Amino acid sequence: MPVGLIALALGGFGIGLTEFGIVGLLPEVADDFGVSESVAGYLVSGYALSVAIGALGLTAAIARFDRKKVLVGLMTLFIVGNLISAVAPTYSLLMVGRVVAALCHGAFFSVGAVVASDMVTENKKGSAIALMFGGLTAANVLGVPLGTFLGQQLGWRSTFWAITILGFVTLAGIQALVPRSTASAPTDLRTELAVFRRGQVWVSIALSILAFGGVIGGYTYIAFTLTEVSGFSDSAVPWLLVLFGAGTFIGNFLGGKAADKSLNKTLIGAMAGLAVVMALFAVTAENKIATIVALLLMGAIGLSAAPGLQARAMKYASDAPTMASGANIAAFNVGNALGAWIGGLTLAAGYGFVSPLWVGAALALAGLGVAVAGSLGGSTSTARATAPGVTRRAKNVETGFQ
Repeated sequence: MPVGLIALALGGFGIGLTEFGIVGLLPEVADDFGVSESVAGYLVSGYALSVAIGALGLTAAIARFDRKKVLVGLMTLFIVGNLISAVAPTYSLLMVGRVVAALCHGAFFSVGAVVASDMVTENKKGSAIALMFGGLTAANVLGVPLGTFLGQQLGWRSTFWAITILGFVTLAGIQALVPRSTASAPTDLRTELAVFRRGQVWVSIALSILAFGGVIGGYTYIAFTLTEVSGFSDSAVPWLLVLFGAGTFIGNFLGGKAADKSLNKTLIGAMAGLAVVMALFAVTAENKIATIVALLLMGAIGLSAAPGLQARAMKYASDAPTMASGANIAAFNVGNALGAWIGGLTLAAGYGFVSPLWVGAALALAGLGVAVAGSLGGSTSTARATAPGVTRRAKNVETGFQ
């Protein structure tokens, strides 16, 4: 594989760490700025909403430019955002830094996937894209726990300083190792937007929102749940987050294989399983052993839907894959924001630190209803939706949180 793919994977790692590295540090951030747990959680939902905006708007705006220059510009934006976060004297400025860093998220993966595929021969394109997105998976498995550990030992700002340095290394790697690439061919925006007239496209968007909202509804405030309800020490949180990250890796891999066999059954099963796991987690959160098992299952079952969600989005918008991909990334992050926001509302209302888990269960249950309804409607949908091999391509591309 070309060495330039390592630079792209490193960028994916840094972006994944930026998105969820703060989850384990929310208690420290809340104490430092004197804000409530729910207000601290807006640092996750605000980031997610900004990703959604960037995934649709920024990707379209930069399509005409040289892709390598675009990646350099996006990584510069990433560095600036994390630098602002590292030095932010107030909560408001920290939020500004989060928003700035988030704007590059969706566009980096959209453009980077094309650049990665252009660097290899036809029969290795899927592996090249998977390697780039592998950085995102590595962030979930190792980066977030290590970032939490660093922040607990040296202060939460140290995590953002580390991410900023990682951004500079990635920028240098892109400059030195990624070959120059041409801009993408012009597209007919009217044709791209026409896919939103299809009911099944909106079913896919709704399902992605509810699926990721279900996972993130509980995950955003997991540090509070682990310490205040389960009774774990603050120092145990990073290592417990490894379990969740490992679960996402396993779930993504097995979910991709399952989606190849039966897309509808996989999504229905994932939504049902997630609703059950989140509810059981809420009921048994005071038991440490049950909590450990639930963390692993929450990551595994929650992310098992990811490849199928990507495949479904492309299936019903195969004639406009760029818009479908951007809309799906946006939907993932709208779900992230929704889950974190509603979870924060329940905390602010005084329902306790297990209430975000119940939010996740409720959103997953709603997702189950959408998945069932969509499978029934999909059987009578137009046949032009399906492109050969799309499920397998999605499995190769989708390797973690978007």
